[in-house]
Amino acid sequence: MTITGITLIVLAILLAVTINIFSSNASTESESKVPNLVQKLINLWTLKKSIYLGLLGIFFVSLSGMFFYNPAGTATAIQYLWGGDAAVTTQGVKLKLWGKTIPISFEIALQDKIIEFDKQGNRIIDKNGAEEGIYHRNAQTREFADAIKADIAAALIVSIDYNNEDLFLEMADKNRSESKLVYARIYPVYDQALKNTCKLMDAQDYISGASSQFDYYLKDQMENGMYLTEEVYEDIDISPITSLDSTRTVAKGKINNEKREKKYRIRKDKNGDPIRDASNSLKRYGLTVQQVAVTSIDWEASFDNRLKDQKEQVAQTQLEKQEAEKEYYATQKAIAKGEREKAETRVKLEKIQLEKTITAETAAKTASYKEQEESNLLAAAKKSAEKIRIIADAEAYEISKKVNAGITPEKQLQMELDASVQRTKALAGPNGLQLPNTVFSGSTDNKQASMLESILGAKILSGEIGGVK
Repeated sequence: MTITGITLIVLAILLAVTINIFSSNASTESESKVPNLVQKLINLWTLKKSIYLGLLGIFFVSLSGMFFYNPAGTATAIQYLWGGDAAVTTQGVKLKLWGKTIPISFEIALQDKIIEFDKQGNRIIDKNGAEEGIYHRNAQTREFADAIKADIAAALIVSIDYNNEDLFLEMADKNRSESKLVYARIYPVYDQALKNTCKLMDAQDYISGASSQFDYYLKDQMENGMYLTEEVYEDIDISPITSLDSTRTVAKGKINNEKREKKYRIRKDKNGDPIRDASNSLKRYGLTVQQVAVTSIDWEASFDNRLKDQKEQVAQTQLEKQEAEKEYYATQKAIAKGEREKAETRVKLEKIQLEKTITAETAAKTASYKEQEESNLLAAAKKSAEKIRIIADAEAYEISKKVNAGITPEKQLQMELDASVQRTKALAGPNGLQLPNTVFSGSTDNKQASMLESILGAKILSGEIGGVK
């Protein structure tokens, strides 16, 4: 708008001068010397029109100085001609009254790039160029605590505190532009925090899983201030040496380059909080670090070779571990198979043994039952024989009493015979005693045989009882 206004003012002045010159020439010289086309233009344009054109240019110049357009996502500090300032944080056309504007984005993005080289050693140029709204810079070479160097590229997002108008205006007044804020404030703090963080960590620790801790240290120091560090060395191992006459100690430690042995750690207060240098932080400018992340690291060649060897060793170790696990599980499988076969054999043998045990126990119980049955039969036979003996003794006693009472021997014999027959019939009944077919006598002396034995023998010989074999 300002350029348009200035152009109109210059054009109005040139036209006014041109008309004035041609008008003077036309009054002193003949009209035949002035071209007809130029004469027509002179007649159409007047000094009054040039004045109007100049006033329009002045209006355009005034308009651009009075208003400006504030884009989205931008906070603008306005510094007026008469002093004083104001902050504009909303989008649209705003009044600035010919004051100076300092636009600063709500969030400022920064990205480091690692310089790449081809096989011939020539630098590879990024044809895509820098993205709009992102500040690009070459990655910085830093040295870790173990003296390993690397080019470190990180992506950062820093936001401004535009809600606090006084703090924002103070920051804008000190820096006067967004680019100066980035290159004079943010990058120096970032470089110092990056250097300080590398001192606190070994390169080997970084690749072993401490990268997230590295990002945290970097972000915390940029926002809240640098850590104050202190030097530490390898601990000294005191080993006692005992002799017959005395006891003394000797210090055992590594005798290496002191720089290689020296480490750094964060100094802390009595509450365990880090001690900082708060004078060099982004928070004092109203800036907040929203994100810090190391996107890529280009290690020096010696460390790359070491990493390559470590990767090969890790791969070899993993392969051997897999082979060992395979052999282990094969062994476990063979052991399990043997244990299963042993269990099956044990169950089979125990089943056979159990069958034999049950058979033996059954046979023993059967023999026991048979023995008990025979014992019962023998006891019953003994009772029956005892009963018969008692009856016979009773009858013999009865007969003897009758004989004593005057019964004749013939009558007595007949009575005894009849009684024996009755007893034999009773014994020979279905519920009687089953006598053996063959009877052996224990004595052949008739004098010693009782009367009952004589009667029984006679009956057997006559065929009335049993049979003779």
